[in-house]
Amino acid sequence: MKTRFIVALSMVAGAAIGAAAIQGVHAQAKSKVYFISESEVVDRGAVDAYNSRVQQAIKAAGGNLVIGEKIVAVLGDPPKRVGVTEFDSLDKAQAWIASPERKALAPQREKAVKFVRQYIVEGK
Repeated sequence: MKTRFIVALSMVAGAAIGAAAIQGVHAQAKSKVYFISESEVVDRGAVDAYNSRVQQAIKAAGGNLVIGEKIVAVLGDPPKRVGVTEFDSLDKAQAWIASPERKALAPQREKAVKFVRQYIVEGK
């Protein structure tokens, strides 16, 4: 009887320690940050070249760009074009926005697209 009690107590203690460890890991998980750009195409011919260069620059800055190819409105009018860039932190997203690499792309960007709205969303 004593052995069964010790085994049962060990199992309960192990489960409690495991649950506490999992909570600690979840608490350490950082939220992802999404830099969202709504835009309109100015020159279709310039868009592909711009997309190629901006994707390389974003990857170098630690981001991952996804360009929306099909946008379906659920409520209201959909934007004409959407780009979502995922970053690991708000600091990295803001560093990208202020970076010299992004600023250097401005002339090419202005020929290709016109931004309508840009914002950052932090989420899990």
